[in-house]
Amino acid sequence: MDHLSQIINRFTLQAGVFYTGKLCGLSSFNEGEPVEGHIHLLRSGTLSILGINKEKIILDKPSIIFLPRPTNHSLQAREIDNAELICATLRYDNNSSNLLAETLPDLIILPLEQSPFLQTNIDWIIDEAGVEQEGKQAVMNRLMEIFIINMIRSLLNKGELAQGMLAGLMHPQLKNVLQNLHNAPEKNWTLELMAESAAMSRSKFAEVFKNIIGQTPNEYLVNWRVGVAQSLLKQGKSVGIVANSVGYETASALARVFRKTCGLSPKQWLDNL
Repeated sequence: MDHLSQIINRFTLQAGVFYTGKLCGLSSFNEGEPVEGHIHLLRSGTLSILGINKEKIILDKPSIIFLPRPTNHSLQAREIDNAELICATLRYDNNSSNLLAETLPDLIILPLEQSPFLQTNIDWIIDEAGVEQEGKQAVMNRLMEIFIINMIRSLLNKGELAQGMLAGLMHPQLKNVLQNLHNAPEKNWTLELMAESAAMSRSKFAEVFKNIIGQTPNEYLVNWRVGVAQSLLKQGKSVGIVANSVGYETASALARVFRKTCGLSPKQWLDNL
């Protein structure tokens, strides 16, 4: 399986389209709402984005506005602005520390003219929104998920993700290490083994990894293991079996890592889902 597919499958990206149409007035997001990211597609007209870095951003061309993590923001348009929008929420899973979300910038604004092939995805969503039939909401949600994956792939191909896990997947040496960690989290990974997998010295590897990924190799490994453990726990596997599957000898060892990373024991984390 390719790297991006592996990441998407691990973090269960879920989108929910909640608005299609003309915006008039002020709409606010992530104020007292569940933890989630947002994506807004400006199809036409003029739109103002408020509340991000205390700046007012004005868009007057078809654009993608992507906020991968919870961010308080507002969209504003006047009647004469003729702002046509598609808006959706974005959730990855129930993991409060999500490697996919954290690897993306706080805000991505992408004019559609720079990625015309994404327009096809948008057209599919618009066509579905315009017809009343069974399964409409489910189809729009799935189409939005496809759109988001295509957008991330486009950003990767253009080299516009400079830091984080996704940037590491494009690095000629780090991508091999990440793939090995992802495929075998249960292995007794040491800095030496990871550096060897990257064909680098330990010091050079540690430096490059931190600069590109934004975490030390061990921090990344622990976060990946916890993410895998959460997925397995949700499947009903026992804590002991999960611990062995992600590289810890005992359930108590996994529980210690869980508390340090999530602030909860595995059982408490499951109870909070």
